[in-house]
Amino acid sequence: MSGLDKPIPMSSKRVTNLRGQAKVPGDKSISHRSLILGALSVGQTKIHGLLEGQDVIDTAKAMSSFGALVEKHENGYWTVDGFGVGGFAEPEKVIDCGNSGTGVRLIMGAMSTTDITATFTGDASLNRRPMARITEPLNLFGAKTYGRRLGKLPITVVGAASAVPITYQTPVASAQIKSAILFAGLNTAGETTVIEKEKTRDHTERMLQGFGAEVETETTSKGHIVRVKGYPELLPQEIKVPRDPSSAAFPVCAALITEGSDVLVPNIGLNPTRSGLFETLREMNANITFENESFQGESPSLTSELNFHPT
Repeated sequence: MSGLDKPIPMSSKRVTNLRGQAKVPGDKSISHRSLILGALSVGQTKIHGLLEGQDVIDTAKAMSSFGALVEKHENGYWTVDGFGVGGFAEPEKVIDCGNSGTGVRLIMGAMSTTDITATFTGDASLNRRPMARITEPLNLFGAKTYGRRLGKLPITVVGAASAVPITYQTPVASAQIKSAILFAGLNTAGETTVIEKEKTRDHTERMLQGFGAEVETETTSKGHIVRVKGYPELLPQEIKVPRDPSSAAFPVCAALITEGSDVLVPNIGLNPTRSGLFETLREMNANITFENESFQGESPSLTSELNFHPT
């Protein structure tokens, strides 16, 4: 074994307290949806704070391949000049979604009710993941999907020329399945309905409403029901992507277990389906205060001031 292969020891030392501001990355879920909905709108959507990880960049490239003009500007914001609902152009090359399960599932749903054909692939890890739970409802719309066993990537989607709306009960709790169906329903006459046994994160519903789609939700004895009406004219938006609450968990918890800490975590997304950690910590008597709540993109964001006081 060469010297380069030898393990390098790491060390750490205890600090007396944590003080300052922790800036965490933008929310990945909202970043994906901002690009896709920007492409499905007529006009230019401006996105501030887009997470620029590889998964999101692959979604941006995919939207470009389908005909949207996606650009990053010098001062950091992104713009998407969209083609509108049903305006997907047939891509010249295979759509490579890298390692992004969210990206490939949502994009397949969005284009599956347009009369074009597209082939999707990913890296070795993504190509091992089963996609049958996505392709099954898309086939019900009238699309045709061709992949490997269990619907694994690479998958070719032949979009439905005359899609029909569906009512679909998801077999598992999955915001990705729900979102793919709702996106497919946009270019479908009538009303598409998704029934969930348990409510999943609702970024897609909130953002669809923000862009102008007609979305209804209700909770019944059957479960959580989401309906979307087809053929909306989505209007471009200016989106400020809130920062990722999952990434915020690390500085939040570190501050709470370090006596004397005073940490500010600004602009964290406070979607009720994502804020469980913070609510649980407060139930455990953690001293967390939410300040300056405002709506950015699709959900409230917050400035979280963390002050630790031993009891």
